[in-house]
Amino acid sequence: MRGNTGWQYRPYRPANRSAEAARPFICRLAPETDAVEVEWLDAGKAEAHLVTWRAKEGTPEWHAMVVPGSAVRIAGLEADRDYEVQVARQNDPEAASAIRLFRTGTVPGRVVNYLHPEDELYAFSGRSLCSPCLLMLPSGALLATMDLFAPGGPQNLTLLFRSDDRGRSWRYVADLFPCYWGTLFLHGGRLFMLACSTEYGDMLIGASDDGGHTWTPPTHLFSGSSSALAAGWQRTPMPIVRTHGRLFFSVDYGAWRQGGHSVGMLSVPEDADLLESRNWTCSELIAYDPAWPGAPQGKSNGLLEGNLVMGQDGKLLDILRIELTPCSPSHGIAVALEADPERPEAALTFHRFIDLPSGSNSKSHVLHDPVSGKYVAIGNICVDPATPGQRNVLALQVSENLVDWRIAKVLLDYRQESPGKVGFQYISFLVDGDDLLYLSRTSLNGSRNFHDANYSTFHVVDSFRQYL
Repeated sequence: MRGNTGWQYRPYRPANRSAEAARPFICRLAPETDAVEVEWLDAGKAEAHLVTWRAKEGTPEWHAMVVPGSAVRIAGLEADRDYEVQVARQNDPEAASAIRLFRTGTVPGRVVNYLHPEDELYAFSGRSLCSPCLLMLPSGALLATMDLFAPGGPQNLTLLFRSDDRGRSWRYVADLFPCYWGTLFLHGGRLFMLACSTEYGDMLIGASDDGGHTWTPPTHLFSGSSSALAAGWQRTPMPIVRTHGRLFFSVDYGAWRQGGHSVGMLSVPEDADLLESRNWTCSELIAYDPAWPGAPQGKSNGLLEGNLVMGQDGKLLDILRIELTPCSPSHGIAVALEADPERPEAALTFHRFIDLPSGSNSKSHVLHDPVSGKYVAIGNICVDPATPGQRNVLALQVSENLVDWRIAKVLLDYRQESPGKVGFQYISFLVDGDDLLYLSRTSLNGSRNFHDANYSTFHVVDSFRQYL
């Protein structure tokens, strides 16, 4: 075993399980209504592989096919049923992958990746797919990342996938470890990932010059606690702002077990080396204050997951979710903090509360559309006051001024499904010409619960400005 020279693995395996990387390794599953796409790696470079599968329950026989490449689509399966699948070298059946699990079922959009709730392949990091991030490269290729989450788990692995046909098909690229809550972005002709090492861990950044296949070793920016028991850094894939010669990123610091999170702003000069930690600054932190004018009544767990955006008046604002489930009102409100881009280490200040339909209880993603001149957001809206934290209805929202918001279009409406089991959440989106492309952390078809997603799904809103 040699020392690390980068951030990437294909795949990452814990040291006591490193032998798994030398055998065929199923790196991507994408179930459909009655089919599944299976992709694998093999360091042994076998000319052909034997793919076997069977229904999980009962005593069904194994089905098999020989595949010359490294991916296959298995059709003719029963809908809404659990299956097992394995890949072995045709000339060496003992060299076989771990058995992976999947469940067939109808899914909106295109499945980028899937993880069955009972599949333990990534249990060293987590048991569900979290933190979607979507980015378009200058070539038009799309990159999608997601990390592996489990309550109280290590939570330190991110998976990277690529599409060269605008999201119609996806292929595995690499694992990043340690990497959690990461944001992909482009700057100076390079691809960057800004992330935490784990929940409440250290802030890290790394760069890639080949579309994400290989990465520099991550640079350590700021230290956290790396424990759910103590406050540390937290963020999720959110927009960045370039203004006043700097790059600005919203960041959180805190822990749920300590009552919530404070909010800060990371920044770095545009012309600086982003991989040099001394070039970065973080503002002083600001916590939620229930005495702010217009604050909801009741105990809120505070601010989280901010969107930095430039207002029409030139102010740099951070639009944040506010946890309101025990409050009155219990949903539909966001908080705007104001930053001073000329004083990047100064604390943000309270600006106002905003009536944003998806502004509470789950992340919203907010961007400015330069073509229409409007602000657009995607997030979860509450359609039943009895379940203010529901994430089974997803909506596109629009505003001319970041204050007055309206629902432009309901994108996914699964209100007939249990809000405890179904969720389309933590959207990452971008504008591509006349269309809007988004990536969802999706819980559906037998997920553990609405929060612990078993899918990462890709979606397109054609000609989205017609709804604005």
